[in-house]
Amino acid sequence: MTAVTANEPVVTPRRFGNLRRLFRDKLAITAAVLLVLLILAALLAPWLAPNDPYLTNTRLRMLPPVWEARGRWEFLMGTDGLGRCMLSRLLYGLRATLMMGVVATAIGGSIGLLLGLFAAFYRRLDGLIMHLSDILLSFPAILLGLSFAAVVGPGMTAVVISLAVATIPTVVRVTRASALVVMGQDFIEAGRSIGLNDRTLLVRYLALNCISSVFVYMTLRFGQVILLGSALSFLGLGAQPPVAELGTMASAGRNELFLAPHIAVMPSLVIVVLVLCANVLGDALRDMLDPRLRHT
Repeated sequence: MTAVTANEPVVTPRRFGNLRRLFRDKLAITAAVLLVLLILAALLAPWLAPNDPYLTNTRLRMLPPVWEARGRWEFLMGTDGLGRCMLSRLLYGLRATLMMGVVATAIGGSIGLLLGLFAAFYRRLDGLIMHLSDILLSFPAILLGLSFAAVVGPGMTAVVISLAVATIPTVVRVTRASALVVMGQDFIEAGRSIGLNDRTLLVRYLALNCISSVFVYMTLRFGQVILLGSALSFLGLGAQPPVAELGTMASAGRNELFLAPHIAVMPSLVIVVLVLCANVLGDALRDMLDPRLRHT
């Protein structure tokens, strides 16, 4: 029997095996590639947009996409009810929707992560934090959006705040559940016994061992945030005209649904693809990182 040296860690094959398993998942790789392409399209919107997304021309209103009729090639995806370029507005709308989802998920996830760690580490705070979490869970995101819109007015600010607040309690529960498992491990007691302070135990021992499960949940939550934010914008609580945002564009196109269905269908399809890619990638990451779901 050969001894395992320090240069031959036993965990390396498992890590490489997880990566190989992820790369063999063609659906997950496709979702990741599509998600990266959508993010790049949003970031490069000022350079990729063929026209001004806010320039109106009523003489060119409701032009169909070029593959439906031989229209103007400068309007590849047609125009909306005010004659604005649909392709340009989709790129800028994707940018606004992604920014809304990223900001809301990052703010809500960061606060929820801290509260979940504190609830598991400081047992005297556990009851208070979980009661506050239960209170927040009792308010649907739509109701929170209505409340914040009534206070600060309709707009992206109200939507981001409501989505961030709605994200906090679920992240608190996921973080606390993972942290409680880690708190039961021997290395936490070993750290206490050698005199490590609470900050070191929280950051280097507890947070780093919980971050993978929280990251997977945040990936799944990102798709939900995009869907909820688009729904709030569809109801008129999000970005206000003429700002391009996918939910607002879908709402504006419902009046011309039978005359020019592409105005509402195209932003809706982008939302579907965005949410689907985030969910598929989150499921693949969960299967890779959760040992209970690994397939032999």
